[in-house]
Amino acid sequence: MEIHDFYAKVPKIIIFCIDNWISQKNMEHHHFSAPVSVFHGIPLPEEKMTLAGYAALISSYQLRVPLPWRLAAISSKHRKYETAQWRVFTPKHNPADTFIGHLTFALKYEEVDLAVLSALFATVNPEDITAIIQNEPTGQYSRRIWFFYEWLTDRILNIPNAAAGDYVDALNADMQYPGPVSMSKRHRVRNNLPGVQSFCPLIRRTEKLDRLMDMDLPAQARNELGKVHPDIVARAAAFLLLKDSKASYAIEGERPPHNRAERWGRAIGQAGREELTLEELLRLQTIVIEDARFIHMGWRNQGGFVGVHDRATGAPIPDHISARWQDVPRLMEGLIAMDKKLATSSYNPVLSAALIAFGFVFIHPFEDGNGRIHRYLIHHVLAEKDFAPKGIVFPVSAVILDRIEEYRITLENYSKAHLPLIEWEPTDRGNVSVLNETFDLYRFFDATLQAEFLYECVQDTVEKSLPEEVEYLARHDRMKAWIGSRFDMPDRTIELLISFLRQGDGKFSKRALDKEFSQLTPSEAEQLEKAFADIFADRNAPS
Repeated sequence: MEIHDFYAKVPKIIIFCIDNWISQKNMEHHHFSAPVSVFHGIPLPEEKMTLAGYAALISSYQLRVPLPWRLAAISSKHRKYETAQWRVFTPKHNPADTFIGHLTFALKYEEVDLAVLSALFATVNPEDITAIIQNEPTGQYSRRIWFFYEWLTDRILNIPNAAAGDYVDALNADMQYPGPVSMSKRHRVRNNLPGVQSFCPLIRRTEKLDRLMDMDLPAQARNELGKVHPDIVARAAAFLLLKDSKASYAIEGERPPHNRAERWGRAIGQAGREELTLEELLRLQTIVIEDARFIHMGWRNQGGFVGVHDRATGAPIPDHISARWQDVPRLMEGLIAMDKKLATSSYNPVLSAALIAFGFVFIHPFEDGNGRIHRYLIHHVLAEKDFAPKGIVFPVSAVILDRIEEYRITLENYSKAHLPLIEWEPTDRGNVSVLNETFDLYRFFDATLQAEFLYECVQDTVEKSLPEEVEYLARHDRMKAWIGSRFDMPDRTIELLISFLRQGDGKFSKRALDKEFSQLTPSEAEQLEKAFADIFADRNAPS
């Protein structure tokens, strides 16, 4: 009997059962994990351990993905522990050495890794996923697998909607910070992913981030400002705005003229007032780039990278490669959709800012101006979610400038993991041309390190930069009043005198005493220096 004659005469339900059995057997016989000592160049903490979860799936299917921050392995010892790169489980945790066994293990014991799941689902047959769900239609892990498969691939499996089973979260809130919830009735899954299909980086739950969130930094900032006169608050706000603008340029290695820094400062001061749209981002680029004669404005229409050129050949030596220009519009639409989704939710503002701002700079959608707009987006998200006191811009860029090496490491943490996965060739104009599909590298990534860095910068702003500036202005006013009560000087001369004392750490320079303030007697100069020391009480004024 020919095979097609067999299928024509046998009832469909029997055929389905046979196909399902064959699919299951194929997966069971797929080789997954043999004892290993090294995985992708990373030594395991013990000799001859078996891989589990994502590590086993990456190995078996030869997935080209950024490795999860920690991998899972099974020890022969009955001790569960963690190292910097491994989660070690006991033999009793050892999953069935099958596709479904390791995938279930990953969803149970490891954080959701959308990049790995996306690559995995692009490799396996849809029938394999269908078989898993039909074999256990009400299971929480099978329904999560089903949800992630259809959400990531945008394919609808030929399965009726789930009719039973309690709703289960897509993300485990004990392991990752969940976003606003929408119900997926088809899978009976609570979709608590913070992003959308075209842009959804995730942040792991860490002790550091939990501690920083518990500090309630917005309340601390409001309490600090509530102690001082509104006039001082307004002046502090103006100074911090300009300070942040200058620092943002300094991070890029630029020293713009004062009027240009003020112009960008005014733009930062309006952050959060306008809805984030594609058009708004394009407008911001025109503010950053005043002379556009030699720059392509708008979304890139060619490759992009951050790095240097070989001196001899002019060939690019990239530290970071931007998203393929063909993917930029879709990625930016996803980023903006994520911003809108989180803006009206209870998702933490600093975490939101990390996802949006760092996601933007990794995509690098413009030929120039990406860094300053990246830092602008931090202000935008904090302002739209009312994190900062009204009228105050946290000088995050100034703090970043003080921590520039840590900032570079934070950026490189992403780039170093992704650069080996990008195939590229140099162009005849010293640029790069990306040859492979890289969309997932920019829409799905772990932003935990970036979130921790940004939160510490915000903490530094609230606990140090803001109170120091407010206190300096209060002391400045006291010094100004003291001088005004003893000398007949116009305001501009008093300001100049205080400036000289600040620059001289409380002492007049020889030049000041010989020129601008030659009229002062030695006794008067000494009194002014003593008053400055008493009022500022050894506290260094902010620069």
